[in-house]
Amino acid sequence: MKLSVIITAGGMGKRFSSEVPKQFLALEGIPVLMHSINAFNRWNPNTEIVLTLPEEWFDYWKELIDKYNFRTPHSVVGGGKERYHSIKNALSSCSGDLVMIHDGVRPLVDENTLDRCLNALQNNKAVVPYIKLKDSIRSLNGNKSISVVRKNFVSVQTPQCFEFNVINDAYQGEYQDFYTDDASVAEKNGIEIHLVEGNEENIKITTPVDLKVAHLLIKKAE
Repeated sequence: MKLSVIITAGGMGKRFSSEVPKQFLALEGIPVLMHSINAFNRWNPNTEIVLTLPEEWFDYWKELIDKYNFRTPHSVVGGGKERYHSIKNALSSCSGDLVMIHDGVRPLVDENTLDRCLNALQNNKAVVPYIKLKDSIRSLNGNKSISVVRKNFVSVQTPQCFEFNVINDAYQGEYQDFYTDDASVAEKNGIEIHLVEGNEENIKITTPVDLKVAHLLIKKAE
């Protein structure tokens, strides 16, 4: 079956105090976003890659493509007001039977995670990678907090993976402000989410510290 990958890159990088969004910042010589696209292309060169970007950054992305001589095949669609709307736009450009939806600022997803996700899609309609929590966590209720059992919670990652028709149908509904990821959209539409092991290196770069950690992880892997 044909596989499509949506890579969404709509963040503005406010926590970086940067003039450009975090997905365009350099990581080991090329923008973070290019690492994310390359990760999927290396894993499966036949994968259809659809990138979502705010339209005001289209020209800048083209400049980066020329600057870094970036030739990994992909198409670009305009982002929407919320992540939900960006993914909905991208789905209309996908031609695959299966789709993986990935954060553009997770450049270090590994091939083992991608293999586990794809294999699990053979018997499940929706698959999400996760890692176990290491820190203790508490539940907030107003000004108070209570302890919770850590083993009952996990941290989810991307790519979040689906049969195309399943997730496309789910995205035909109205946007809800409690949608935090694609799994929550699918779950609202009655779809059970199957979890597979992710990889700890698959961090989401949202702060300058995250970018430094990503540098170190790449150096360690060399």
